[in-house]
Amino acid sequence: MALNIIDIAKLAGVSKSTVSRYLNSGYVSEESRSKIQKVLDETGFQPQRHAKSMRTKKTNLIGVIVPKISSETIARVVEGMTDIFSPKGYDVLIANTNLSIEKEIEYLNIFKNNNVDGIIFIATKVTDAHIKVMNDVQVPIVVVGQEINGYPSVYHDDYNAAKDSVKYIIDKGHKNIGFVGVYKEDISVGHYRTKGYIDGIIESGIKLNENYIKIGEFSSESGYNLAKEIMENDKDVTAILAVTDNIAVGVIEYLRENNYRVPEDVVVMGMGDSRISKVITPKLTTIHFHYKTSGRKSAEIMCEILGNGINSSKNLYKNIKLNYGLIERDSI
Repeated sequence: MALNIIDIAKLAGVSKSTVSRYLNSGYVSEESRSKIQKVLDETGFQPQRHAKSMRTKKTNLIGVIVPKISSETIARVVEGMTDIFSPKGYDVLIANTNLSIEKEIEYLNIFKNNNVDGIIFIATKVTDAHIKVMNDVQVPIVVVGQEINGYPSVYHDDYNAAKDSVKYIIDKGHKNIGFVGVYKEDISVGHYRTKGYIDGIIESGIKLNENYIKIGEFSSESGYNLAKEIMENDKDVTAILAVTDNIAVGVIEYLRENNYRVPEDVVVMGMGDSRISKVITPKLTTIHFHYKTSGRKSAEIMCEILGNGINSSKNLYKNIKLNYGLIERDSI
């Protein structure tokens, strides 16, 4: 009976992706390596892809570096990628960095030194250390979430999305607008959305109150705590913009626990159009970003580069800025 990688994975008690990494010299724990090799020795298995890669130097594997695998946003991006890659015979290897810059650089080095046909890097903040490693990589790299000079990039218009959100809230009759953001080490959500809020306030002729700006973490707990700071500092605040829906959930939780009615007393707006925005009470007004589309576009660019040959990839720079949409619900 002919065996395939799925059969080997079942016999070894590991995942299919672990077998793929092992066969293509990727990182696998010592325990898993022993299990896989034992099955290979017992079955005499020679995978077609592995044999083909020895001849063509192609593995049909794409390394995908993600900041947080548990994020709904990242799941949507990766789903978009696999929609494009799977029909073309590519598998993805997910490297989860858990928001660590050091891990991002480590995985860039791992993929640089092992057999993948290309790398998609979902970036938070790209440093000189990143660029140094990226410039040494001999396979194409596509960046998602940021515009990086010299590399094909697919990113969102975070700045104007935040700016338009502020103007939308102002048009609803609010001038004292609190802002709950994240640290600027995250360029897209941290830097650009904060800048969009500030410029939206100033361009509307409202005096910027820096006490209304609170910066924390990517969590509902952070939203709760920062909403507390805003409301205890200034009772005149009638609106709060949060840079993610998850943070906005924490804001609403604080307000409701402290007898503020949403939206009658304080309106709340999030960004991201996540699943939770549709089920929280009240349902959350938010910004829809095309995360799945960003995954599809990045995969399409990668396939185009690979189709043209790796030598031409350094000259194929496609920077795609995706639009966004306002989703009006009950929190405003």
